[in-house]
Amino acid sequence: MSVSSHRKKSSSRTVKTSSSEELTTITKQAKRQYLAVDDESHVVGYVVPVFRSSHLVAQDLMEAQEETKEEGIGYVVMKNLFSKEEDFKMQKVEKKSRRVVIRESAERLVVGKKVHENQQFTKLMNEDSLAHPPEFIVKPKGQTVWEGKTVTLHCTVAGWPKPRIAWYKNNVPIDAKARPEKYTAESNYNMHSLEIKNCDFSDTAEYHAAALNIKGGSSSYAHVVIKRFQAEEKVAAKPHGYSEEFGVTFKTAIIDKFGVSFGVEGQTLSIGSTVVIYPTVKRFTPEVLWYRNNTLLKPSKWVSMHWSGLKATLTLSHLNKEDEGLYTLRINTTSGFETHSAFVFVRDADVDEEGAPVAPLDVKCHDANKDYVVVTWKQPAVEGSSPIVGYFIDRCEVGQTHWAQCNESPVKYARFPVTGLVEGRTYIFRVRAINKFGVSHPSRVSDSVIAMDPFDRARLKAGPSAPWTGMIKFTEEEPAVGVVPGEPTDLAVIEATKSYVVLSWKPPVQRGHEGVMYYIEKCITGSDNWQRVNSGMPSKSPRFAVFDLAEGSSYNFRVRCCNSAGVGEPSAPTAATTVGDHLDLPSAPGVVVPVRNTASSMVVSWAKSKDVKHLVGYYIEVSVEGSNVWVPCNNKPVTSTRFVCHGLNTGDKVVFRAKAVNASGYSTSSPASEPLLVKASVAVCGPPSGVHLVERKRDYMVIGWNAPAKNGGADIRGYYLDYRTVKGDVTGQWHELNTQAVTDTKYKVENLKENVFYQFQVRAFNLAGISVGSLPSDRLECKEWTVAVPGPPCGIHVLEVRKDGLVLLWDPPVFNGRSAINGYYVDIKEASGDEQSWVCVHDRSIQKMYKRVTGLKAGTAYNLRVSARNCAGVGVPSAGIGPVVAETRPGTHEIIVDVDDDGIISLIFEHADMAEGSSFVWSKNYLEIAESSRLTLETSEGRSRLIFNDPSVEDLAIYSVKVTNSDASASYTLTEEGLKRLLDISFDHKFPVIPFKAEMAIELQEKGRVRFWAQVGKFTENCNIEYVFNDNIVEQGAKYTMSFDKSTGIIEMFMDSLEVTDEGTFTFNLVDGKAKGSTSLVLIGEEFAVLQKKSEFERAEWVRRQGPHFVEYLGFEVTPECNVHLKCKIGNIKPETQIRWFKDKFEVEEGDEEAAKISSEDGVLTFDIAKCVFKKDKEEKLKPAAEEPTKTPKISKKDAGVYEVDLKDERGKDHSAFDLTGAGYEAVMNEVFRVIANSSTQLSITSTEHGIIMYSFIVYHTEELRVGWQHKDAKISHSDRVQCGVTGEQLWLKINEPTEKDKGKYAMDIFDGGSGVKRVFDLSGQAWEDAFEEFKRLKAAAIAERNRARVIGGLPDVVTIQEGKSLNLTGNVWGDPTPEVTWLKNDRELVSDEHYTLKFEASKFASITIAAVSTADSGKYALQVKNKYGTEAMEFTVSVYFPEEEKK
Repeated sequence: MSVSSHRKKSSSRTVKTSSSEELTTITKQAKRQYLAVDDESHVVGYVVPVFRSSHLVAQDLMEAQEETKEEGIGYVVMKNLFSKEEDFKMQKVEKKSRRVVIRESAERLVVGKKVHENQQFTKLMNEDSLAHPPEFIVKPKGQTVWEGKTVTLHCTVAGWPKPRIAWYKNNVPIDAKARPEKYTAESNYNMHSLEIKNCDFSDTAEYHAAALNIKGGSSSYAHVVIKRFQAEEKVAAKPHGYSEEFGVTFKTAIIDKFGVSFGVEGQTLSIGSTVVIYPTVKRFTPEVLWYRNNTLLKPSKWVSMHWSGLKATLTLSHLNKEDEGLYTLRINTTSGFETHSAFVFVRDADVDEEGAPVAPLDVKCHDANKDYVVVTWKQPAVEGSSPIVGYFIDRCEVGQTHWAQCNESPVKYARFPVTGLVEGRTYIFRVRAINKFGVSHPSRVSDSVIAMDPFDRARLKAGPSAPWTGMIKFTEEEPAVGVVPGEPTDLAVIEATKSYVVLSWKPPVQRGHEGVMYYIEKCITGSDNWQRVNSGMPSKSPRFAVFDLAEGSSYNFRVRCCNSAGVGEPSAPTAATTVGDHLDLPSAPGVVVPVRNTASSMVVSWAKSKDVKHLVGYYIEVSVEGSNVWVPCNNKPVTSTRFVCHGLNTGDKVVFRAKAVNASGYSTSSPASEPLLVKASVAVCGPPSGVHLVERKRDYMVIGWNAPAKNGGADIRGYYLDYRTVKGDVTGQWHELNTQAVTDTKYKVENLKENVFYQFQVRAFNLAGISVGSLPSDRLECKEWTVAVPGPPCGIHVLEVRKDGLVLLWDPPVFNGRSAINGYYVDIKEASGDEQSWVCVHDRSIQKMYKRVTGLKAGTAYNLRVSARNCAGVGVPSAGIGPVVAETRPGTHEIIVDVDDDGIISLIFEHADMAEGSSFVWSKNYLEIAESSRLTLETSEGRSRLIFNDPSVEDLAIYSVKVTNSDASASYTLTEEGLKRLLDISFDHKFPVIPFKAEMAIELQEKGRVRFWAQVGKFTENCNIEYVFNDNIVEQGAKYTMSFDKSTGIIEMFMDSLEVTDEGTFTFNLVDGKAKGSTSLVLIGEEFAVLQKKSEFERAEWVRRQGPHFVEYLGFEVTPECNVHLKCKIGNIKPETQIRWFKDKFEVEEGDEEAAKISSEDGVLTFDIAKCVFKKDKEEKLKPAAEEPTKTPKISKKDAGVYEVDLKDERGKDHSAFDLTGAGYEAVMNEVFRVIANSSTQLSITSTEHGIIMYSFIVYHTEELRVGWQHKDAKISHSDRVQCGVTGEQLWLKINEPTEKDKGKYAMDIFDGGSGVKRVFDLSGQAWEDAFEEFKRLKAAAIAERNRARVIGGLPDVVTIQEGKSLNLTGNVWGDPTPEVTWLKNDRELVSDEHYTLKFEASKFASITIAAVSTADSGKYALQVKNKYGTEAMEFTVSVYFPEEEKK
C-alpha cells in the first residue's frame, strides 16, 4: 500500500508539473543565456546577452528553435492521443489450443514484421523523426604555415534542423564581421570555412568549430601553428618569451605610429615610428622589417630604410603608383615581435597637357626569349578628359639613355609582344597612355630582362650541375654538319587580339649542332596561298607575334626551320584563327555599400564582377553629392571587394562607385552608392575604470565605478557586472550579477555572504555593443561598515584637460559616517610614482565638489583621488583615476566671450567634430544648468551659445560646457571686473560711436585755399554728414565745397580763402544708423591770425607764379672741385623773358669778364665765381719747394659783393638777390673749407735722405685754410728740424734727422667751418721701423753718392796725334777718401816707364804722357778711379796718323 501510494503521489506530482509548464525544447542553460524569466520561470522577453560575441547568431538560433518547436507539437499531441486510446482497449481472455496459439504466433510475427517496416517508413517520412544532432562529416585539419600566409579551415556538418556554426579561438568566439580584415567566415551547402589572413604569431592557437541545433551540439578542434617568415630564425614559444641569449624578456612598444599617408608621384615620402624596447641591452639590435602588401621590402634605388636605435624610418624615393599599398613595420626580438600597419596612397602627378591621361603602372616582362618578350601593365585609374585610345611601349638598352618606341600605332590591350630584340642584350621597358588630349607621363621602368634562350637562362640561374671531376671523355658521333632541320612541333596560337597573333612551337628534334631559325608563314583560311611573314629576318625564338592582320578574318599559320644547310619542311598548320579580341571587358561590379569608419575615411564594399576573366582589380571613385566630379580613391587596383577610402573631408556627403579592369580595359562603372555623410562611426565603448567599494553591510555591498573614457561616439546605455569569490590566492569563476543593465555608476550587490572576499568587474555597452571588462577591483570583504569616517567619494571624472592643468569633479560618498561631510581633499601623483608619492593639492579642505588642479608638467601622466572628511576625520580615499596625461590636444577650443552689435553678452563654444547623438551640456559652477530665466541657450550644429538675458552680479560664476560622446570641454570664470568690462562693451555696442582714423585737421593748398578734412574708421553706406560752423549748418555753395569719399572714408570741406568772419569752430557731425560721431576744429585768436596770413601769402605766391618767377631763389653751391657757383632755378619762362644779372647794383653786360661766367641750362641759372685749377695725379709724391707756383684762386675777397637777378616780361616780373659779403661770404668760405677738409686723403709717409715726411692730398688749397699739426696731442711748433707746409695740393710735415722721440701718434686738423676734420697716423711700431730704416738707407746712399770716386773732367773723348810727337793728358779726379788712380789701354793696365809717364798730383790731377807716339799707341784708353764708395772709369780714344796720310 505504501509503495503504491508513493507511486501515485509521484505520478500526480508529475502530471501537475506537466500541466503547469509550457512545452519547450530549450534547455535551461540556453534559457538562462538568452531569455528573461520571472520568478515563476515564465519567459517574459529577450535581453542583451552578456559576454557573447554575436547577438545575431543567438537570435537566428532562437528563431530556428521556435520554428522546430511549432513543427514538433502536432506530433507529440498525436502520440499522446494514441497512447490514451490504447488504455481504453478491452482485452478478451480465451482458452486456445496449441495449434491456434502457434498459428497466431506466426501471424503476429508476420504482422509485427510488417508493422516494423511500416514504422520505419513512417519514421523516415516524418520530418520530426528526421531531426538529429549535428555531426561533423569532414573535420577541420590542423595546419602549420609561415608567417604572413593565409590559412583556411574547412569542415562539413550534417544535422537537422540545419545547425548553426560558430568558430572559436582558444575558446573565445571569433566575430568575423567585426574584423573583416583578419577573418572571413563562409557557409554554403553545409560546407563551412574560416579564412585567417596575414597570419602572425598571435594566430597560433587551438581553433574549433561549434555546431548547434535543437537536438544538441558538436565541436571539432584543429591546431594552427604559425612559423617565422624566415626559415633560419628561431621561433619563440610565446609572442613575448624569455630570451636565453640575453637573459631577459624583451617588451616592445611602437609609439608615435605612422598613420595613413598621402604622396604625389615624383616626390619623396618618409614614414616611421618610434620603437621602445625594454629592458635596454647593449649590443642588442632588433630586426627591423618593412612589408608592402605582405611582401618583404628590400633596399633599392626606390626604397631606403634607416634604424637609428630609437626610430625606424622607411623612405620612398621618387614615388610611383606601384608604391601604393599597406605598409607594415615589424620589429623582431628574441622574445617575439610587434607590428604596425598603415596605408600609403600615391596620387598622380600633374599632367603636362590638360585632359591627358595619367601614367600606367606595374610594367612587367614575361616569356623572354632570344629576340622576343611580352610586356604587360595595368591601366591607370584616371583616363583623363576622354577615354584612353591605346598605349605606347618604349624600350631602352641598359646603360643607354635613348628610348625607342616599339609600336607605331597605340595598342588597346594591356599586353604587347615586343620583337626584334638583340640576343644577349639587357632591356628595360616603360609604357605611356594616350587619348585625344595628349600622352601621359611614362610609367616606372620595368625590371631589366636579358634577351636570351629560356634554357640558357635557367642554366645560368641553376649554376654548375656538378663539380669538376678531372676527367674528359670523348665520344664519336655522326657528323651533323650540313643537316637540314626538321619540322617544328606543337605549333599553337597562344594569344590572339585584333592587333596581333602570338604563335608558339617546339624546336625540331633534328636540327644539327648549329642553331636554327624560323620562318613564319600565313594564309587565309580556305586558300592555299602561303605568305612568308618574316622573310627579311628569321626569328631566333620559338615565339613570334604576327602583326598587320585583317580584323575579323581567319588565318592559318605554319613554321619552317632553317640553318646554313637550308630550309626545312613546314610544320602542320594551325587551326583557323579569327583575328579579334577574345578577352571581353569585365562586367560592372555591384553597387558600392559605404560604411562609416573615421572622421575622414569610409569602408566600402561591393559585389564582384560576374563571369570576368583575368581580373586585374577594381578602382573605387568618390564624388561629393551633386558635384559630378569623380576622384579616384585608389591609384593601384585592389583585388578584394572591400576597401578603406581615406582622405575624405568631414561633413561632406559623398557617393561611391567602382569599376573593374582586366587586360582588355575598364568595365562600366557600378551604380552610384547611396549618399552618406562623412563622419566618425560609432564604435564599441571602452571599459569602465576605477571599480571601488562605496558602501558595505553584512549581506550586501555597493560598488561604484567610473564611466569609460571613450564612449565610442554613442551614449553609454548601461553596465553589466560580474563577481567572483576569492579565497586566499585562489580566485573563482566569474558569474553574472545583473541581466538587466544598470544606468548608474553604482550598483547594490545583495545576497552576499558575510566575511567573504569578492572581486568585481564592470562592462559598459552602447549602440555598437558591449565593451571588454574593466580591471578587477581589489579584494573586498563583505562585512558591516563600522567606521565613523565617511566612505570614499564616487563618480570621479576629469574635464578641461590641458597641458598645465585640469578640473577634477566628484560625487559625495554614499556612506557619510557618523556625521555630515564638511570637506574634501584632493591628492595627486605622477602615474610612474609609488603609493608614497601621493601629495595633497591644497592645504585646507574644500566644500565644493570640484577642484581646478594647476601647475602640471606638459606631457606627464597623473593619477588623482579624493577623500571626504567629517567631524570624525578623513575617510578612505576613492579609487584613483588615471593615468591622465597633461596635454592640450590638437583642435582644443576654449569658450569665447562675445558681445554682438546689439550689446548682447554671451558665451560661445564650438566643436566641429560632433558625433551622432552628441550634445552640448552647460553648467554653472559645474552643476548642470536647468531652465533659467536669466540664461538662454542656442545651439546649431557644432556651435552652442549661452546668452545672458540681464547680466548682473547674480551671474558671477564658473560657466563650463562639455560635449557628450567626446573629450571636448572648457570653462570660463565670470568675475566682477570682467562683468563690468563686458557691460561697458555692451553699452558701446548699444550706443555705438563712429570711430575716426584721423580727427579733423586743416591744410593750406595752392592759391591760399583751405582744406578741412577727417577720415572715418568704420561706417556703412547709410552714413550721413552735417557740416557745422559756429553751431550753424553750412551748405554747398560759392564759399564752401564739401565731399565724402566712401571708398576711403575721407570727409573734406574747402574754402577759397580765410576771412576775418571765418574765425570760430568747424564741426563734422556723422549719423550712421544708431551710431553717431563728431569731430571739431577750433580756429580763434593768434592761431587763426597766423593761418590767415599764411593763406594770404600762399595766394600772393600763386599770383607771382603766374609770370616768370624763381622756383628756387639765388643761392650758392660749392662743387667737389671747390668751384663756387651762384645758382637759381626759374620757371614759367618764355623766349622773350628778360634775364639780367647785377653785381653791386651794376648790371653785368654782355662782353664783360663776368658775363663769361654766366650759364643757363634746364631752367637753372649759374654764375661761376672762378675756374677750377687742380692737379690730375693726386698720389704723386711732392717734395716741399722753396717757392710755390702761382695759381688763380677759386674765390677771394675781390669776388665779394651783392649779386642780383631780375626776370621780366609782359606777364610780370620777379627779383632775387644774394649778399656775398660779411656773413654771406663767411658761409661760402666755410662750405669751401668743408669740401677741402673732406677731400683730404689719409695721412701717408715717405722717407728721404733728410728725414721722414707725412703728407695728405686735398682738392684745393687757399691761404685762408687753417691747418694744424699735433704730435701726441700736443701742437707742433715750426723749427729747423720739424717743418710743415703746402706744396700744390699736398699738405706735409717734414721731420729732419728723426730720433726715437719722434715716434708716436700724429694728427692733422683741417678747419671745415665747424669742428674740423682730423687725419691721424700712428708713427710707431712697424711703421716707424720701416720708415726709419728707409731714412737711414737713403741717407747712407746720399753720403756714398757725394763721396764716391769719380772723374770730374779734363779728358777728351777722342785724341788725334801725329806719329812721333808726345801726348800729354790730365784728368780732374774727386773722391773722399782719395781714390786710387789707374790708367788702362784696351782694358789692360798701364805701368809708368820710358814710354808712359803716369802722375797723380795734389790728389786731384791725374796725368799721362806718351813719348814719341807711334801707331802702336792707337787704341782705347781709360782713366779709372776707385775708393770705398765706388769705382768710375772715363774712356777716350787715341788715334795716331802719318803725315803723308794727312796730306793725301
